[in-house]
Amino acid sequence: MVSLARTIRHIRAAGFKEWFRSMTYIGDAKYGKHVGTDQFGNRYYENLNPSEEIPGRHRWIDFSQDDFNASQVPPEWHSWLSHIRHLPPNEDPIIKQWTPTWKAAFVENMTGTRGSFKTYSTTAPKIRAWDPVVKPRVGSGSGASPSA
Repeated sequence: MVSLARTIRHIRAAGFKEWFRSMTYIGDAKYGKHVGTDQFGNRYYENLNPSEEIPGRHRWIDFSQDDFNASQVPPEWHSWLSHIRHLPPNEDPIIKQWTPTWKAAFVENMTGTRGSFKTYSTTAPKIRAWDPVVKPRVGSGSGASPSA
């Protein structure tokens, strides 16, 4: 539950629109320093004021999409959110130095969507379904009955 004083401070600092968005998506009135943005448009925040945030919850993400999940967070930002790295990826010299320029773009997990991976086989099946073939009839083409 958010205290009234904290809610008023957040509305003053961020504005009513941003307060309403944070209450809708994360259910908490949080306000902090904008640290960076990733290639998906997700925004990352940090609040180092110990009187405002619970320890371990002072870093958070504001997803750009309404339908969001954890696979939309790139690995370098995940390591910062999880406190594996102290500096965010846009300031960390190690990540800047060791990130190759040819690195493939990060793609979120597409399971359950139209873009999900579907396997296919290039081998012929061992069992084939029966396909009836009708052979043409051999007989007189006049159409007269033979008993007449």
